[in-house]
Amino acid sequence: MQPQELDAILGGYHGDPFAILGPHHTETGWQIRAFLPQAAEADVDARGVLYSMQKVHGQGFFVAMLDHDPGRYTLRLKLWNGRETEIEDPYRFPPLLSDFDLHLHGEGTHYESFRTFGAHLVTSEGVPGVRFAVWAPNALVVSVVGDFNDWDERRHPMRLRTGGIWEIFLPRVTEGDGYKYAVRSRFQGYHQQKADPYGFAFEVPPKSATLVYNIDKYEWEDQDWMEARALKDYLKEPVSIYEVHLGSWLRGPEDKFLSYRELADTLVPYAKRMGYTHLQLLPIAEHPFTGSWGYQVIGYYAPTSRYGSPADFKHFIDRCHQENIGVLLDWVPAHFPKDEHGLAHFDGTALYEHADPRKGEHRDWGTLIFNFGRNEVRTFLISNALFWLKEYHVDGLRVDAVASMLFLDYSREKGDWVPNIHGGNENLEAIDFLRRFNELAHRFPGAITIAEESTSFPGVSRPVYLTVWASP
Repeated sequence: MQPQELDAILGGYHGDPFAILGPHHTETGWQIRAFLPQAAEADVDARGVLYSMQKVHGQGFFVAMLDHDPGRYTLRLKLWNGRETEIEDPYRFPPLLSDFDLHLHGEGTHYESFRTFGAHLVTSEGVPGVRFAVWAPNALVVSVVGDFNDWDERRHPMRLRTGGIWEIFLPRVTEGDGYKYAVRSRFQGYHQQKADPYGFAFEVPPKSATLVYNIDKYEWEDQDWMEARALKDYLKEPVSIYEVHLGSWLRGPEDKFLSYRELADTLVPYAKRMGYTHLQLLPIAEHPFTGSWGYQVIGYYAPTSRYGSPADFKHFIDRCHQENIGVLLDWVPAHFPKDEHGLAHFDGTALYEHADPRKGEHRDWGTLIFNFGRNEVRTFLISNALFWLKEYHVDGLRVDAVASMLFLDYSREKGDWVPNIHGGNENLEAIDFLRRFNELAHRFPGAITIAEESTSFPGVSRPVYLTVWASP
């Protein structure tokens, strides 16, 4: 280990922390290295035998020498406040993501990427914890920061995998812990704490941390509805849709938002009494600005915490289905906000958006445009659509602002847009994306897709096999 590598670990900018930290076999035996700025003293417990760790740097870098493979060891710490604790060393655990997952992500065909990325409660080598994974190919280093490490960006730098994917398993992190990714870019000294693009739950705004959450624990009771929905043909049946913004439909005492569970007891009976077949919810994905009504999304995989937890939202949908009311979601793949903790400039570069503002920015709305031609972005968005259909049992998606996706010159002056490869104004990548989204969404029996499209673009609502647009 070179002095400059130690400096990089202590400074939180080493791009390959697993090459330094954890167990390492050397010419003189085994070394266990750990950066523990929270500890005054440390020992290694290897197979029941304690080995004292030497502090080789005053900031908290410890080394223990062993004459054998330590196996599944733990670290015993005496903290600065005098308290003693025992922890697992994250840097002794192997990578958990498969090479196949990484390949599909880069190929743009990982349509359940939410099972790979984000924070997942798992067990590794018999130890419970959370596996974190995030895509940031232009980062110098990405660290997980949160309640479990005092938000210290130096303590848990991640492992870089193929395709610019960073991962780490953090033992004993539990459900409900708040976290972000601290991203240091290779370019222009960019450094920012980012919310998890695949996060399942968030703190209530204006707080912005992502929360570790297990979305699989809810037990659905809408089997009858789902089976009946699969047999429906909504092109031949009457449909009456009630479009509603959950935050302003009705307020509780002191003008408080109703919770998802309170809405299940009030909005659902109202819709049934009025004869509606479906509720269409203005965007419920997490968003920082309440005044946007949800149309500027930060957490694409999380129902907003303003009204409760993910389980509460599932309960709301479940109640709708038990009362024979379908649920449609406003889905916003057309743009996203510039908030620093969100997708914008994620790794110090235009990762999810286009670098050229003539292609990557809606100046009218002050938002950014997804790069629909990038494989990893397509995977992120298509997985998101399928996520709501599969994990939340929603009955359809109303795609917002489709016109802005279809046309490269949408709301732009002459000379302020870039033509496609044929010289036209059609966004061929977005058209191909919408086609693929529809193909996959309609694999869910009875699912509905709706386009908010304000122009005369041909074939928007026709089956994809009848459209004439070729892939770019």
